Amino acid sequence: MIWVNGEAQAEVAANDRGVQFGDGCFTTAHLWQGEVALLPAHIQRLRDACARLLITGVDFEQLEQEMQRLAEQHQNAVMKVILTRGQGGRGYSAAGCASPTRIISIAPYPALYPTLQHSGATLTLSPIALSRNPLLAGLKHLNRLEQVLIRTHLEQTEAHEAVVLDTDGALVECCAANLFWRKGKTVFTPDLSFAGVAGLMRARVMQQLPALGYQVEQTSAAFGELASADEVFITNALMPLISVNRIDAWCYHSREAAERLRPHC
Repeated sequence: MIWVNGEAQAEVAANDRGVQFGDGCFTTAHLWQGEVALLPAHIQRLRDACARLLITGVDFEQLEQEMQRLAEQHQNAVMKVILTRGQGGRGYSAAGCASPTRIISIAPYPALYPTLQHSGATLTLSPIALSRNPLLAGLKHLNRLEQVLIRTHLEQTEAHEAVVLDTDGALVECCAANLFWRKGKTVFTPDLSFAGVAGLMRARVMQQLPALGYQVEQTSAAFGELASADEVFITNALMPLISVNRIDAWCYHSREAAERLRPHC
């Protein structure tokens, strides 16, 4: 099910800048009992991304109404919302792009996530490194070729997710989730100043942890830091939180923070 600019259709113009250049942003939301979970946060994410990408002219009130209306038909599903700069000429110039394109699609909720919430996940180190680019760091923009390659390599293993480093060897995230690890009463998550996606559930977890008795630190750390962690878990808006049992040869048995966080996610 796909809607383009409010109309039920599956076609986007070939000269749309999202097609030509990946010129846009997106967010992925959980539809639960007829509502969009974390709807204000999803709208704010799109607003912030458009501001940083200099995309103007988006009617966010209309977009929010469309999202709410389409969500009413679903009890448990996934909504992806894409905003592009709209249709433009052959070159890179955005001159004349006055009408952004809104694309909303709905898909089934991933059947694997409820299973992993109980059993936990296995991770492996990805051979694909993310480029460091502070201009785009944190954004969920449409340029996802790195993630496509990460997923392609991951599918050649038996792991559920991949630990991803940047080109300087620093921990960043997973293919489609943010990464947390705990040592004692301190919970760490990678600093996303140079690469990665600042997930909405990541922000929610960081907000909740102090009230649960944990310190939170955003840090630049090497992969080896995970070897001595007491606990590792991953998050995104759909999971929303899954404990990690193993990363390659390292095993984790504690779910202390994850279980305390789960009711708040």
